[in-house]
Amino acid sequence: MRKLIVISAPSGAGKTSVVHFLLKNIPKLSFSISACSRQKRENETDGEDYYFLGVDEFKSKIKEDAFLEWEEVYSNQFYGTLRSEVEKIWKKQKTAIFDIDVVGGINIKNQYPDECLSIFISPPSMKELRNRLNKRGTDLAKDIEIRLAKAEEEMGQSKAFDVVIVNRDLDTTCKKALSLINNFINYKA
Repeated sequence: MRKLIVISAPSGAGKTSVVHFLLKNIPKLSFSISACSRQKRENETDGEDYYFLGVDEFKSKIKEDAFLEWEEVYSNQFYGTLRSEVEKIWKKQKTAIFDIDVVGGINIKNQYPDECLSIFISPPSMKELRNRLNKRGTDLAKDIEIRLAKAEEEMGQSKAFDVVIVNRDLDTTCKKALSLINNFINYKA
């Protein structure tokens, strides 16, 4: 059976760190690279971290129905999953893992209810999330406030996921996700 693993969380909750750990420890996983319309950050690589399309190209691909799911996360900042990316992973007999925003994660789970394990990584508190976003040093103060407002909204959607893991300690969170995913991948229906 083709399987999908969705890891979603508010920005700064630790989902990318969890996904990197899982990719190192579960050989059957293959990272589904998302597409986005935003500018590439200094430490990112096109085709590895994201497919950086730009706003016009992203909108063009929406019209072509090239996305499994997509969302305008912030004004003119689109993120989505190209259908071709998932098909490429399945052709390799791998399980696709997504580091994806909450709405995108819910959309994938809704399309593949039996083939998808969806995990929501929750920060222990909004105060801790603010601290993590500040320490990351990638956003302006006004952008952090936007991310925190969105995080409040996303926390309310955590019930739509199969599992919620509160990330108090990254090592514990990673090990819990590893166990859940190994069980899901190896389960034969």
